[in-house]
Amino acid sequence: MKQKKFISWNVNGIRACMKKGFDDVFNSLDADIFCLQETKMQAGQAEFNPEGYHQYWNYAEKKGYSGTAIFTKDEPLSVSYGIGSPELDTEGRMITLEFEDYYFITEYVPNAQDGLKRIGHRMKWEDAFREKVTALAKEKPVIFCGDLNVAHKEIDLKNPKSNVGNAGFSDEERGKFTQLLGAGFIDTYRYFYPDKEGAYSWWSYRFNSRERNAGWRIDYFCVSQGFEKNIVSADIHSEIYGSDHCPVELIIKLER
Repeated sequence: MKQKKFISWNVNGIRACMKKGFDDVFNSLDADIFCLQETKMQAGQAEFNPEGYHQYWNYAEKKGYSGTAIFTKDEPLSVSYGIGSPELDTEGRMITLEFEDYYFITEYVPNAQDGLKRIGHRMKWEDAFREKVTALAKEKPVIFCGDLNVAHKEIDLKNPKSNVGNAGFSDEERGKFTQLLGAGFIDTYRYFYPDKEGAYSWWSYRFNSRERNAGWRIDYFCVSQGFEKNIVSADIHSEIYGSDHCPVELIIKLER
């Protein structure tokens, strides 16, 4: 059995994160696949070429906004960018790698924004993503990760009562995540820790939120149902700073 370690991190601007020890975090975690969301850069704006990794970037058309990246030790069989919709693919929000035994996806789900003013766009993304991953899962298992911009249940944020209806904790967004899991996927952290409280991956920069652990769990690793026999552990690296999010981790085992 081979073990593989996967890391996902919303870096809230890779260039800013590089000034806060990103290289050290990347090297110390030593992941087989390391995913980034919210890179906020265009091609050529930053150089990061870790030895032994293939790298893939999806940039937003708008400068200094959104964007995703994947660094992988194993070269994929194929790589695709985006969700397959001209309307939804201008912000660099998704990369899909195909390996022999599984598909691996990182995504940065659109934020519904204050007053849910972008909820319509968000719902279109949710439906398109669910359609995409359920189709892929008919071919081979799917692992997807990233900043999904939703706290699924009350246990997933510090102050659920005061956040009902807010972006990231609206009925619409939570319902779409329930629907996604219902289509055949497992939230790996809750698979291991169904009742664990105080486990968050994002904290506002305001009100000393991180020091008080007044956070939200909005960064996930999910896998196809039936693949749970391959998952070894799931973790949240709340001890790692450098962004308003912390890295999340999944370790799997494969027969080859």
